Amino acid sequence: MVRNSASPDHVDDDDNATSSGSGIGHSIRDRFLSKRNPNTTASISKQDNTRQTASSSDRQLRNNRPHHHHDRSWTQKLLRSPCRGNLCCYFCMIFVIFAFALFSIGWQNYLMSMFWHGNESSKIEREELKYGSSLKFVPWKNSSFVLKSGLDRFRRQAKIGGRRPRLGLEAGPALNSLYKQFERNSSEPLIRVDASSVRLVAKCKILGNMKKDPRSLMLFTVVRNLHKLGYMIKIYAIEDGVARSMWESIGRQISILSPERYGHIDWSIHEGVIVDSLEAKEAISSLMQEPFCSVPLIWIIQEDTLARRLPLYEDMGRDHLISYWKKTFSRANIVVFPDYSLPMLYNVLDTGNFFVIPGSPIDVWAAESYSRTHSKFQLRKNNGFSVEDLLVMVVGSSFFYNELSWNYALALHDIEPLLIKYGRGEDVRELFKFVFLCGNSSNGHDDTIQEIATRLGLHHGSLRHYGINDDVNSLLLMADIVLYGSSQHEQGFPQLLTRAMSFGIPVIAPDYPIIKKYVVDGVHGMIFPKHKPEELMRAFSLLISETKLSKSAHTIGHSGRLLARNMLAPECIIGYAKLLEHFLSFPSDALLLGNIHQLFQLKPAAWEWDLFWEEIEHKRGMENLSIVYDLEEDMTNLIPSKNISQNESEILAEDFPTELDWDILREIESSEEVERLEMEEIEERTEKDIGLWDDIYRNARKTEKLKFEINERDEGELERTGQPLCIYEIYNGAGAWPFLHHGSLYRGLSLSTSTRRLTSDDVDAVGRLPLLNDTHYRDTLCEIGGMFSIAHGVDNIHKRPWIGFQSWRADGRKVSLSGKAEQVLEEQMQEKTKGDVLYFWVRLGWDGGLTGGNEGLTFWSMCDILNGGHCRTAFQDAFRRMYGLPSSVEALPPMPQDGGHWSALHSWVMPTRSFLEFIMFSRMFADSLDRWHMNSTKNTHCLLGYSTLEKKHCYCRVLELLVNVWAYHSPRKMVYINPRSGAMEEHHPIEQRKAFMWVKYFNSTLLKSMDEDLAEAADDNDHPSERWLWPLTGEVYWPGIYEREREERYRVKKEKKRRLKEKLHERMKHGYKQKPLGR
Repeated sequence: MVRNSASPDHVDDDDNATSSGSGIGHSIRDRFLSKRNPNTTASISKQDNTRQTASSSDRQLRNNRPHHHHDRSWTQKLLRSPCRGNLCCYFCMIFVIFAFALFSIGWQNYLMSMFWHGNESSKIEREELKYGSSLKFVPWKNSSFVLKSGLDRFRRQAKIGGRRPRLGLEAGPALNSLYKQFERNSSEPLIRVDASSVRLVAKCKILGNMKKDPRSLMLFTVVRNLHKLGYMIKIYAIEDGVARSMWESIGRQISILSPERYGHIDWSIHEGVIVDSLEAKEAISSLMQEPFCSVPLIWIIQEDTLARRLPLYEDMGRDHLISYWKKTFSRANIVVFPDYSLPMLYNVLDTGNFFVIPGSPIDVWAAESYSRTHSKFQLRKNNGFSVEDLLVMVVGSSFFYNELSWNYALALHDIEPLLIKYGRGEDVRELFKFVFLCGNSSNGHDDTIQEIATRLGLHHGSLRHYGINDDVNSLLLMADIVLYGSSQHEQGFPQLLTRAMSFGIPVIAPDYPIIKKYVVDGVHGMIFPKHKPEELMRAFSLLISETKLSKSAHTIGHSGRLLARNMLAPECIIGYAKLLEHFLSFPSDALLLGNIHQLFQLKPAAWEWDLFWEEIEHKRGMENLSIVYDLEEDMTNLIPSKNISQNESEILAEDFPTELDWDILREIESSEEVERLEMEEIEERTEKDIGLWDDIYRNARKTEKLKFEINERDEGELERTGQPLCIYEIYNGAGAWPFLHHGSLYRGLSLSTSTRRLTSDDVDAVGRLPLLNDTHYRDTLCEIGGMFSIAHGVDNIHKRPWIGFQSWRADGRKVSLSGKAEQVLEEQMQEKTKGDVLYFWVRLGWDGGLTGGNEGLTFWSMCDILNGGHCRTAFQDAFRRMYGLPSSVEALPPMPQDGGHWSALHSWVMPTRSFLEFIMFSRMFADSLDRWHMNSTKNTHCLLGYSTLEKKHCYCRVLELLVNVWAYHSPRKMVYINPRSGAMEEHHPIEQRKAFMWVKYFNSTLLKSMDEDLAEAADDNDHPSERWLWPLTGEVYWPGIYEREREERYRVKKEKKRRLKEKLHERMKHGYKQKPLGR
């Protein structure tokens, strides 16, 4: 956040001021109200006239005279000049202008001194912020959003399954099919893509509550328009409320979150998460843990509850509360505020992620609600004003309501002619009242205002002052005209002007750009050029007719009220749409969104008032938040505050240990240490019974059980004893722990050592496969990297005939095995101990019912959609490189569409022997895929994805589907298990796919020979590339290694025999002599 000043060369050019500076800091440049402007024309005229009237002799005489005589002679000559009348006129004009400038400067200084007395903090602000400066919020990290192209780059590219949904429709079910030509080469055919299979951009939203208030009005309007653009909204709420049915019209079923459910949400299925208030803070705690740290989070802050408490935290020394909130705010990628004052109030918590999207109906809501329950005449009576009085309310900048009264001093200077005309004239009969809304009602501004009124000769009571801590709504409602008198260039439309217009009060404001952007002069309000009192007088006179408001004033007030009701709605809606479009990273399988500017072609942008009028009429929905105060209470006793009473200080001083206390403590510790050493010496000298050998062995075993390395295969291994199957659940991060299962059937497989569950016997994949220490390969391989670690020395960890895997995401998407399905699967394993069968329970294209099925897609079409349109290219190139096929040979294995399901999310079970064969194939394919990626023309980034997350996990989606290609062509029997009922159904029967299978490429004998060839090359250090992935993914073994190991064992055996023979020979030669005892 930067305070910038845009200092123009002329005061009238302030509109074109621009801010300077970047980063987080403060930069203030001085401004000058007036500038030196000597009348050079008059000076030149004087010199010319003097030269014309002075002769050469006069000049000579003048040079010989003293200096004062020279001046007198010059004056006399000038008076005798025929032009002396004009010169006198010029002198008078110059004197009047100069005197007026001095008077203006003196008057301003006087007003400023009157307003600034006795306020030390205000004096400091005055020194920092000069006249004409502008206080401007500049986003730090997020300023590039307005420069990015958003989806335009993807709209210009060919994208499978990507055309914009129709506005105003339920895009997923409503569309039947779409066609998109994917231009890889001239012979590529058209690809038909069913719309129901390509999901819309999923966006999650967390509501703090289900109340109907102005914050909900803004959010509902924005989210409803985002839904029209094509976003699929999933809504969570902390608590239920009256607005549930309203939100269900957008997000269908609403999920009410309880504290025990906070950690059981899979945030990774969403492209972004939006949090709407501080109340939802606890619900996003899981977003601060892996694997959800990379999920984009947008936090909308509309309340100032915490902002008002932050200065108190600093004064009371509760730095732990500030640190806590700052850490929480730092998790959000963007913290969005509805106006430019809030980020300045939250400045202490700014980590560079603050952003402003102006627009909120809160001022209109407050005005509408207040005007329905209060009378203008009664308010005037309560405040001592008459019904005939014409009240002019003077308001200023929203940034300095409490402190910068100097802002109003400048307003006084500008409206001085207005005050003199309407506050001092005899014909007005004290009917005009000017009310200044500024500062605090208890800081002495009333006396200052009255003193100024006296010096100006105004009628008593014509100037009044009210503080911003008074009832602002009542002051605005009883006013007849509102005058905006600030000299500050605000970025957003002034909030008090919005509220005044919402009351139907005509407003007068300077011609600042932000005001001219919305208000039409003479239609919605009166606009005058700043620093021109005569124009202000003209605008004011148009609203007055015989000491009353004119007809045009009432018309302008009514037009302003209609304008204010939805004035900021279009900018707010478009701002959020652009923010999401530029900020979110859209995945490969997402439909492109509609154009933002098409939203309001049929209907103008407006807040959804129709659903909230009842709450406005009953003045509901403005309750204060409690999460800030609850957190204060919970953390009060953690660290003592600085502001404590004198008695508390004495108590703390007595409790604090002195030097004598420390000496006594050291003596106690020393005596205890001496006593302990004496007891140990006594125990060593005392004879003890060693005990039975069984007891010693049992105690040793108990000691070993306490070690974590031994505990890894302790209780969990005993529970799995005798079972034919073990399913390894792959996870990466503590955020996935709630999705893991407990029991003898499952065992965790952690891809990160630091995030492994310490109380369980989870397998450390990094410890078994050092390749996973490399963050790049751990991210690009994902779950299959964990499978490589299990296959590396599988006999040491898995000794069962069946093996299975399941991603933690399966439980997050509600597709994991139920208890009934687990029982059916275990019974099947016990009955059929032999056979090459692949059992899977998560099918491709099914994501928990969010978007529908994939009946209209082939396997390779779905693979292309998930991998940025390059799945076929990547697979066939990697397959060709793996087998060394020429370019003329087809290298993409056929996967016909026969109506069956395909496996996804690495959730399957197969025999252990088949698993090792699959890993053998996967290792070679992953190495070929890695070399294809390195040798591609665009190797600087991943070609298999669009979003940042997809590029980070580059190979994951291709390798996730690899088990289907291997099982289809092996051939293996493929059986789908319903994860709910446990019903089994065979898909892609072997008899029906015999004509399509490439059995020769997936033959186990061929794969084993290829594996041995690669092992021999690795053993000979004959690497095909500088970065060779294959040797790092598992065991390197070929018959030559076995022969070398056998020869090494034979050599060691021979060496041992030789040493033994030499020892015996030496003993026979010299004999064996026993050393004498006792020496």
